[in-house]
Amino acid sequence: MHCPFCGANDTRVTDSRLVAEGDQVRRRRQCVTCGERFTTYETAELVMPRVVKSDGTREVFDEVKLRAGMLRALEKRPVSAESIEAAVERIRQNLRARGEREIHARDIGEEVMQALKRLDQVAYIRFASVYRSFQDIDEFRAEIDRLAQEPGFSADPTGAS
Repeated sequence: MHCPFCGANDTRVTDSRLVAEGDQVRRRRQCVTCGERFTTYETAELVMPRVVKSDGTREVFDEVKLRAGMLRALEKRPVSAESIEAAVERIRQNLRARGEREIHARDIGEEVMQALKRLDQVAYIRFASVYRSFQDIDEFRAEIDRLAQEPGFSADPTGAS
């Protein structure tokens, strides 16, 4: 590691510790030449798979687009920001855990639908209606009926009994 003060190549680590819930290593360093101390942070660089769109084009995975789609479906719904961020992170981890270099956009959409189904039933139906291109009220009704058949379904969207 180059010293940011004098540019020397020789620095030594004086202290290391885990930070950010173990996802990052904080290192205190000291330059052997000038004696100045500085801190570096080390994180793993994890490459997300490329996204294959329905028209065959490929693009870089964009977490901002993932979050925006979920937030659109969850607009004005009683779901905490922490729950949304946890769902986004779970989706990212699931996609990365597949170990594939490319993933189809429809697979990401299915992951989002499963996450929304756990977070909020109304948001799930909103997202499904756009994602599956519902054409009329019968398609909404059919999806709501499918949702109602699933274990753990609550007729009360707040979850209160």
